[in-house]
Amino acid sequence: MKIVIIGAGAIGGLAAGYLKIKGEDVSLVGHADAVEAIKNEGLRIQGLRGNFSIEIDASHQINSQAQLIILATKTQDIEAALRENKNFLQDTAVLTTQNGVRADNMVAKHVPKENIISSIVMFGATSLEPGKIVHNFEGHWIISGLLKGNDAKVVQISQVLEKIFPVIIAEDLKGMKYLKIFVNANNCLPAILGESMQEVFSDLEVSRISIAIWKEGLQIINKAGINLTSLPDFPLERITKLTSLPTVQAASILAGIMTNLSKEPVYGSILQSIKRGRPSEIDYINGEFVNLAEEQNLDAPLNKKLVQMVHQVERSKRFFTKEELISNTRGLLN
Repeated sequence: MKIVIIGAGAIGGLAAGYLKIKGEDVSLVGHADAVEAIKNEGLRIQGLRGNFSIEIDASHQINSQAQLIILATKTQDIEAALRENKNFLQDTAVLTTQNGVRADNMVAKHVPKENIISSIVMFGATSLEPGKIVHNFEGHWIISGLLKGNDAKVVQISQVLEKIFPVIIAEDLKGMKYLKIFVNANNCLPAILGESMQEVFSDLEVSRISIAIWKEGLQIINKAGINLTSLPDFPLERITKLTSLPTVQAASILAGIMTNLSKEPVYGSILQSIKRGRPSEIDYINGEFVNLAEEQNLDAPLNKKLVQMVHQVERSKRFFTKEELISNTRGLLN
């Protein structure tokens, strides 16, 4: 299967490198700095499965027809990526990997729905330098056909992806995708502070903010009538049980989980974008809680404040201190 991965960052780069090692015909499409680095030094991967450099074709645009396009850009970059490669989209399966719940509908403006395969990525990676990926933790790759269900094409693609990560073919990703928003909602805190997950969640006061993010999100999700579905690496009970505990106890448990995510520093997708000088996906993660709240005539004051703070960091290039974070969110915690 000829595969093109659009997006040479953490997830796209890691998948491309591992598929190449397994002998797949795979190439990368990315920003100029990543393409240049990969051409000069190879795609450099380190972390859980060792350290190595891989020679792989990298370019600014797709230059030949593929059987599978893995779209690994951030949600806010989807439109531009698809416009730039529109001549190769119509007769090709397109696999989405984005956080949040908006990507599939955005892709459907450019690609026939029957060709779209939706997915959730549960493994973790970091990319702070062009062409250099750190594999932080393992996890499943969950996929499902968007319109035609899990037909032979979905099965074929799952067999390819299974070579690099355990794959689950799901019947309905909606509840899983909304639960993944909760998983990613913590990423705003490292982005605001400019620190790794491990550093951020070693502070119990910051961990209390994370529990409050989940509590506010659950209230909104329940009001909207959305049923959350457990993920293979993140059961729904993790959210419901932690948010039902006294806040201090819940924050202590969460801190233990987050500070032991990886031996390497984990920065989260939002901070990675900021460190690379690019817009983050905050509007599609915590911002999704804000949007849902508005649709239900509710308020999401904590998540709204955190979205604003992330955008302020993007504009000012200055991170907040922990004292400033706590002061800005005081009175907004459930």
